[in-house]
Amino acid sequence: MQLGAALPAALAVLIGALVAWINGPEAHLQILLPGVLVVLLCLVVFRRKLLIWMLISSWVFISVQQEWGHRLPPGLSGEDVTLQARVINVQTEAGSSRVRLAVESCLAPEGLPSCSGLRSVRVSDYGNQRYLVGERWRMTLRLRPPSGFSNPNAFDFQQWLWREGIHATGYVRQEPKPERLSGATQTLRQRAISTLASQPLQERTRRWLAALTLGDSEQLTQDDWTLLNATGTTHLVVISGLHVGLVASFVLLLARFTARLITPSNWRLRAWPWWLAGAAAVGYAMLAGLAPPAMRAMIMTLLGLWVLSGRHAPGAWQAWWLALGIVLVVDPLALWRPGLWLSFIAVGWLIIIWQGRSRPQGLKGWCWALLRSQLLIAPLMAAAVLLAFGRVAPAAPLINLVAVPWVSSVMVPSALLGWVLSPLPGIGLFVWWCFEQALQVFHQLLVIAVQWAPLLQPPSMLVFPLVGVLLLMSLCWGLPNVPGWLRVSATLLLLSFPWWSADEQFNQGELRVIVYDVGQGQLIELRSANYRLLYDTGPRFRSGFMPLQTLWPPGQSFDHVIVSHADNDHAGGVSALLKDHQVTQWWAPNGELLPVASTECVQGQQWRRDGIDYQILWPPKGENVLSSNDRSCVLQISAGGQRLLITGDVGKDVERRILANVITPIEVLVAGHHGSNTSSGVQFVQVSRPRHVIFSAGKDNPFNHPADAVVRRFRQQQSCLWSTAQDGALKFSLTATQPIQIIPMRKQQGVRKRC
Repeated sequence: MQLGAALPAALAVLIGALVAWINGPEAHLQILLPGVLVVLLCLVVFRRKLLIWMLISSWVFISVQQEWGHRLPPGLSGEDVTLQARVINVQTEAGSSRVRLAVESCLAPEGLPSCSGLRSVRVSDYGNQRYLVGERWRMTLRLRPPSGFSNPNAFDFQQWLWREGIHATGYVRQEPKPERLSGATQTLRQRAISTLASQPLQERTRRWLAALTLGDSEQLTQDDWTLLNATGTTHLVVISGLHVGLVASFVLLLARFTARLITPSNWRLRAWPWWLAGAAAVGYAMLAGLAPPAMRAMIMTLLGLWVLSGRHAPGAWQAWWLALGIVLVVDPLALWRPGLWLSFIAVGWLIIIWQGRSRPQGLKGWCWALLRSQLLIAPLMAAAVLLAFGRVAPAAPLINLVAVPWVSSVMVPSALLGWVLSPLPGIGLFVWWCFEQALQVFHQLLVIAVQWAPLLQPPSMLVFPLVGVLLLMSLCWGLPNVPGWLRVSATLLLLSFPWWSADEQFNQGELRVIVYDVGQGQLIELRSANYRLLYDTGPRFRSGFMPLQTLWPPGQSFDHVIVSHADNDHAGGVSALLKDHQVTQWWAPNGELLPVASTECVQGQQWRRDGIDYQILWPPKGENVLSSNDRSCVLQISAGGQRLLITGDVGKDVERRILANVITPIEVLVAGHHGSNTSSGVQFVQVSRPRHVIFSAGKDNPFNHPADAVVRRFRQQQSCLWSTAQDGALKFSLTATQPIQIIPMRKQQGVRKRC
């Protein structure tokens, strides 16, 4: 390798990927290709040395652009397509299966766009079919392009689908019934997973063994991931540099010991132990399925072995850039995976803090090296995690001081040794029993840590200041020759964080409202200086997933939660609130069954908080024979002379009955029944004359909400129309001093007329 070739190679890869991202899905390769060819021709004639970097950059650019091209065409959203595909991953849940499919062929209905470009889809099956990895199926799917909810400070599911290379999502149609075309040919990894499933171990032990040794992290439950995220130990479970490095190190030590026995005079010159360690790293990564973290760890381990061998090896930074370039050439979408940057930032910082220092000697030296490395890397990684995910585990540095050596020295070796000894009856199982005891200790440590220091998700206004302080502390303690007073000052500044002002500043009488993007359902949050109210809790999907779970970290407090009625799309998140948060008082209409005691919401109820008036306009007091929709709680809010009206799912008849109590004009109306034609009647729309109308509806929902007739009625009143399906979550404030400005979380391409 030429001196200095790694850095320009990595930069060429980064430039190609970033240009593709900037151009986005609208870029046309047939238009760009002539320009690329002209540039290549010029390089061939004038600057041949730059040709290789241009070719690398072009390769990555085309690879990323092809990912855009593989997505399901919008014209097929909600349509049935027939495909043949191979199962590459299965997650089984109560009453359903979530299946990842590699598409072999796809046929769309006549007259619609072609779906031949599809390569990978992720679908749910609510039938009784049992899928195995490796099987080939013919099935009919109802698909939609990759999308996700768009809410403030929440996980970007659409971005996750993009970087995982998933081109459509949907579900399996039960008619016609899916047909299995061929059975599964089990790989070594699948046989190992089946072997684990048959072992007489605790369920938690089996799934952690699968994750730690085989890279099958899909087996971990949501509770497992919640615990790992809250303690900053997720990196210990996925197949990472820790696991691949341990395998390579063990094989290297064993091989070098053998070389010393065979050739005691020149064993240090033997190259085969290094090659054997590299082969072990490759083999283990392949056994783990070569998922992106395993592939990344394998490449970094191989280059690390090369550097340590000292045989025509690059320097540490050359290897760092070379590893980054190779990873992105093999998997260009890794550029958008936070795990890649967390890994490379960690390794780069370790190079900085150990550059120029001698290699540790003896047990005491290595223990001190581990302690120093962990303490110096902790604040930098906390800053990176906070920047990437908006949250941080406060106890992560202390937990990892114990967890890293415990996992690397006890759990992973015993887990791998159990596989080595598994052919011996009883011995391998005994080793895994020892792993089970170590896992119980590790699990209990994490539980205690979470109780002592739960996951911290600071307010958005404090994220960047906290990141800055963490970076300052990392630099002060990690770089040499930094004055002691500066190090102490940075530490004291970080320790003062609990006393930083985290309260949001509200103007007098200001009400902040967020209509969340929760799909085909409704969830609205209203906040003022000393009051927090939820109107509805969003849906609960057939898989059990509740969008409310993704919006806030556990431990939130709500003064009031009004459940308009008990339909699943409005009350589906009640159980998540009960489990993870505190609610002072619940409200619901008489006759609606909820899993919690509630106060009856009745027409005429009024209260005032922080200078803001709240009034229930419906339902009437006492028993009634109204449908569940028509007895929805209707809430009117007045703040600084501006009004917000939320009507739940009431129909046109109820709308006419409450008109006498509606204070007009209305600045913002959350349209009834998600924009269904059963609500928003002509008289109601003409009298209320809302300035802004929000439809809380799901993208590509099967009910076609909002209805065209409803949209036309509001258009005739010159209302500005918004929809969570297109705009994501919608934020606005009611205050006497400012006109209403609605802020969408999802930015639309182009200009769409709203008013």
